[in-house]
Amino acid sequence: AERAGKSGTDALELLPSSPCKMNENKPGDSQNLACVFCRKNDDCPNKYGEKKTKEKWNLTVHYYCLLMSSGIWQRGKEEEGVYGFLIEDIRKEVNRASKLKCCVCKKNGASIGCVAPRCKRSYHFPCGLQRECIFQFTGNFASFCWNHRPVQIITSNNYRESLPCTICLEFIEPIPSYNILRSPCCKNAWFHRDCLQVQAINAGVFFFRCTICSNSDIFQKEMLRMGIHIPEKDASWELEENAYQELLQHHERCDVRRCRCKEGRDYNAPDSKWEIKRCQCCGSSGTHLACSSLRSWEQNWECLECRGIIYNSGEFQKAKKHVLPNSNNVGITDCLLEESSPKLPRQSPGSQSKDLLRQGSKFRRNVSTLLIELGFQIKKKTKRLYINKANIWTSALDAFRNRNFNPSYAIEVAYVIENDNFGSEHPGSKQEFLSLLMQHLENSSLFEGSLSKNLSLNSQALKENLYYEAGKMLAISLVHGGPSPGFFSKTLFNCLVYGPENTQPILDDVSDFDVAQIIIRINTATTVADLKSVINECYNYLELIGCLRLITTLSDKYMLVKDILVYHVIQRVQAPFESFKQGLKTLGVLEKIQAYPEAFCSILCHKPESLSAKILSDLFTVHTLPDVKALGFWNSYLQAVEDGKSTTTMEDILIFATGCSSIPPAGFKPTPSIECLHVDFPVGNKCNNCLAIPVTNTYKEFQENMDFTIRNTLKLEKEESSHYIGH
Repeated sequence: AERAGKSGTDALELLPSSPCKMNENKPGDSQNLACVFCRKNDDCPNKYGEKKTKEKWNLTVHYYCLLMSSGIWQRGKEEEGVYGFLIEDIRKEVNRASKLKCCVCKKNGASIGCVAPRCKRSYHFPCGLQRECIFQFTGNFASFCWNHRPVQIITSNNYRESLPCTICLEFIEPIPSYNILRSPCCKNAWFHRDCLQVQAINAGVFFFRCTICSNSDIFQKEMLRMGIHIPEKDASWELEENAYQELLQHHERCDVRRCRCKEGRDYNAPDSKWEIKRCQCCGSSGTHLACSSLRSWEQNWECLECRGIIYNSGEFQKAKKHVLPNSNNVGITDCLLEESSPKLPRQSPGSQSKDLLRQGSKFRRNVSTLLIELGFQIKKKTKRLYINKANIWTSALDAFRNRNFNPSYAIEVAYVIENDNFGSEHPGSKQEFLSLLMQHLENSSLFEGSLSKNLSLNSQALKENLYYEAGKMLAISLVHGGPSPGFFSKTLFNCLVYGPENTQPILDDVSDFDVAQIIIRINTATTVADLKSVINECYNYLELIGCLRLITTLSDKYMLVKDILVYHVIQRVQAPFESFKQGLKTLGVLEKIQAYPEAFCSILCHKPESLSAKILSDLFTVHTLPDVKALGFWNSYLQAVEDGKSTTTMEDILIFATGCSSIPPAGFKPTPSIECLHVDFPVGNKCNNCLAIPVTNTYKEFQENMDFTIRNTLKLEKEESSHYIGH
């Protein structure tokens, strides 16, 4: 590489790497030789670059001291002199610097000068580091003193708390300074300068990028401007000899309890029943095809340890009841222990380790943390949505389809009444709106099923692109603090995470009564004649869906049932699924779900936990000076509601105060609060999540007033909604 500003090369050309060890020209005692520029004998490549000695010329230099010197050019080729700097030029520069005094240590030899106009400061490279000067390892290789160095400009700083350095994870104050830098592409990514420099040296120009979004162009330009040296080399981990050699080794041994191969466990005969198949999850266990009753090498198989981990995780417990065996010749024990899971996605051998399957604390992520991370995309700019509570779906659809709507803008809600001649509006609760929207979505014609729902086939909705809008709404709701949907079937969830081709539906996924009856009749046939009779009765349907097959044995019924399930639950709704999936990509939600399926399964496939007196008591904070008696009545009231001694429920209380019947996975914003007022009845402020409780003389009066107000308020809201819909 050349000094760009002095040889005419491109201003963004980067420098060669600084190896951590001396080259072959370095003599044995070079540790004690001082750099001719800075007069230090330190050998610290991360700070000063490689320390290189030319014994023939009795010359020792630090790479960075040489590179940043103001009066020298690279006139030779890379292999000439020291990195292309000729020996005679180095001596001339040393002689020039000997006449300049360092403004830091007051000693001669200051070869580096500040490039700011009319600034006469000169310094050694180590002295410049000590005084927090900036050295730019690109362009003209400019140096800036502490008064003229470039800084990062941030228009406003709303970070009230410390944030972690995204490299070392130590907490730092998010204020730009010499030692603290912010990513130009991710506004919530902060770094220690030393952490960035070490990472840049290890990663090199090809792998040095933002740790959050992986942007390299914008990120590298800013880091070069702020004095980070990015060597032009491959990453250090790519340079280790045979670093990934173990990845080329394959496990070739049968590890099942009873190996049936007469040639032994290590025998492997490709394209035969004695070919060894590795565990699709860990790749570190194997089986002969015949030893696990596998019909072909393409069939999935997991070892006993991985199978135990998967089935004990709880995610597949419910589905196990509906597994359809592939053969009636396989015993129950063999089927459970040796056959492949019908629900587990196909993966390449060795793609996951047992440690990852166990989802230990190192890999487990809390879903609320994941949603908060996604929430970092939300900008300060707000978009007001005008929502008609009586027609949530239509008004939400109009708002989200508006060309000025941006999912990353903060959402503000205003409730309006349709056909209101006065055009009145009043502030609404964003979380109440999202909660009502998710309730409508769950009960809409876009989904079918009772509790666990799959996508339906609605041609009109497909034509109007409503499946995409539903996925988009769901993604926006999750990121903006909406409730847990909780109505996805495991089959729909697995299709989103692992792909439809790796998912096997179950009978519970079929909501069509007639189709379910056909499947049950086929599955319960006891003879080949019975099976053929059922098929003849259903001939037209089976021909229509492309599931007719030749029946030779009774076991063929299992493949037939599997074909019907796959068609009805997956293939039939392929177009709605793809559209819904695209909508769910909004704000990066689908990618996050696929990266952390275990975390998101808890909110997409399961309803939130039931509220209790303790949960609500802990949820509401007291912001004003409390009335001790009123707070005591409040806690007693919560306990009475939990014990069934009240006409209201825990959900009613939460809806009255916040508009939500459950706690959103990302939490409430603002945090729900309690205040005690000298009023007769409680007041719920859903916009601020604030509940004002009355100050009464007796607990009986307190409970009666709470029950009466909450019950009648919610009843009135439902009646108003029905009234508007009726008109």
